[in-house]
Amino acid sequence: SRRERRLPDYRSAPSHSLATNFIFECGIKLGLQPATVATAAIFYHKFFKEADKNDYDCYVICTACLCAAGKSRDEPVRLRDAVNVAHNSINRGAGPLELGDEYWSWRGAVAQAELLVLRLLGFNLDTPSPHRYLLHYLRTLQEWFPPSQWRSAPIARTAMAFLQDFHHSPSILEYRAPHVAVACLTLALHVLGVSVPLASTLDDDAAWYSVFTKDLQKEKNWEIMEKIMQVYSREPEPI
Repeated sequence: SRRERRLPDYRSAPSHSLATNFIFECGIKLGLQPATVATAAIFYHKFFKEADKNDYDCYVICTACLCAAGKSRDEPVRLRDAVNVAHNSINRGAGPLELGDEYWSWRGAVAQAELLVLRLLGFNLDTPSPHRYLLHYLRTLQEWFPPSQWRSAPIARTAMAFLQDFHHSPSILEYRAPHVAVACLTLALHVLGVSVPLASTLDDDAAWYSVFTKDLQKEKNWEIMEKIMQVYSREPEPI
């Protein structure tokens, strides 16, 4: 199908170049919440901050990160489902794996890799979620806008898209979750050409977000926004 042809060919891609695309595609197919898929990407970035990418099968580690993220977010992923979705994404058009050697080999590799990921994370699955902060900030910000203006501009959808896409970059590990959430929101407002009501009356035009986080400097906010925009210059573009 036309849609099938547009999907990445993971088998011919250079190692790890499509890793986060693979995580997002498999996460969507598994029906996971966006925050759970994003957590899997965080685990992947954390794992390979410490480990050598040449030492591990990229897609096995990605699948293991999805399983670990499911545990972290109380959205358990059945190992059999994870293996079948991963195998099907790599081998386009293939049906579910038979309960034979290939299936058990995949299953064993993913189970072992998940233990490896958990060990490298120090068995600490508590990852602060920028999604939670962004949802809270959006609810507050909505109250500042006239209802008609809020409805006419897709601020929430745009900010959430920026947040999800930023998880393709290991740079997300460098910043605190509340700061990432504010940067995604600020970038969405800039892109949509929307001004926060009454913000122009404040001494500093960035002061509107000091209600959300006191310690985010304007320069740091711009730095994070630039890192988010760099995601869109990568090849291939995020899923």
